[in-house]
Amino acid sequence: MKTILNLSAVAGVVMALQGTTALAADYSVTAAAGHPPVFRWVRMFPDSFGPAVNKHLAGQGDTLTIDGQFGGAIAGVGEELETVGAGLAEIGTCQSLFDPAKLAVQNVTYYTPFITDDTNTVAKVINDMHRDDPRMTAAYEENDVVYLGAPIIIDDYLLMTNFPVNSVADLEGRKIAAPGAALNWLSGTGAVGVSGNLTTYYNELKTGVYDGVIVFASAALPGKLYEVAPNITRAGMGAQYAGAICANKDWYDGLPEHVQAALKAGADEAMEWYLADLNAAVETSFAKMQEAGATVSVMPQDARKAWADGMDNAAKSWAEGLDGQGLPATALLGDYMNALRDSGAMPLRNWDQE
Repeated sequence: MKTILNLSAVAGVVMALQGTTALAADYSVTAAAGHPPVFRWVRMFPDSFGPAVNKHLAGQGDTLTIDGQFGGAIAGVGEELETVGAGLAEIGTCQSLFDPAKLAVQNVTYYTPFITDDTNTVAKVINDMHRDDPRMTAAYEENDVVYLGAPIIIDDYLLMTNFPVNSVADLEGRKIAAPGAALNWLSGTGAVGVSGNLTTYYNELKTGVYDGVIVFASAALPGKLYEVAPNITRAGMGAQYAGAICANKDWYDGLPEHVQAALKAGADEAMEWYLADLNAAVETSFAKMQEAGATVSVMPQDARKAWADGMDNAAKSWAEGLDGQGLPATALLGDYMNALRDSGAMPLRNWDQE
């Protein structure tokens, strides 16, 4: 009888193991990004997000395999949302900065410059708003994607020009490129704003399409912008939110709950990796660009204040325009600004209170 019981127990263990093996799965996904892997928000997939998701899946015996289609292979910059929503990729970097019509309220940070250069604070505030406020994720659902997390935070924006900048007046008549809504930051400066992005900056500076760019140090170094715009002015325009990792909604909804949980947990870890890597890179970027011959200067506080005070209040116009379309932009603008002020940020202008 004892032998029969022991054999029964062994059989039960074998069946349990066989059941576990049968349930294990490899989730092979395509990840889309318009930018090439030299940029941190693309490196995030192989360097952090993928390994983190696999760590959380390990207990179930499942695995995630990512086929990275980067650098415009299947989606250009600003096309990632549509590519993921259409199911041509399961996950991707949904770039709100370059898709403002479909991810409108996500661009709140780009309408509120000169607030804070603290990347960690901006990341926490914007991620919390996405996780806790359904008004922030409604646009994703409308475009058949799900917000996973890992917000793409951009370090403090600055000027890189092929001419020296000693005051805001030096920008008068100069052609300055900026991404998306950041063009609004040039209002009141006399500069001629030109729409651009990191994939085109180098060549267009080199060929004289424009005289300078609004950019950030951590991308300026790998993009070698110091070679064609060696005058770097730290104007303190602020850290920003440009996008996040999103997933195709139909694909995501069809996953087991533990896989969905692993994807979001992996995105949380990717956010921590991203911020640590970013913050370590910023000052190194300045040092290396100076070593390569660039000149770095810091714009005085009174000049920064004059720049901010001279701008149109694009935040108010932007919010009121979206309110008229039935979007809660004014409310979210206030929530974002309040969260930053509560965190200790001291805006040069309180865009939501004017």
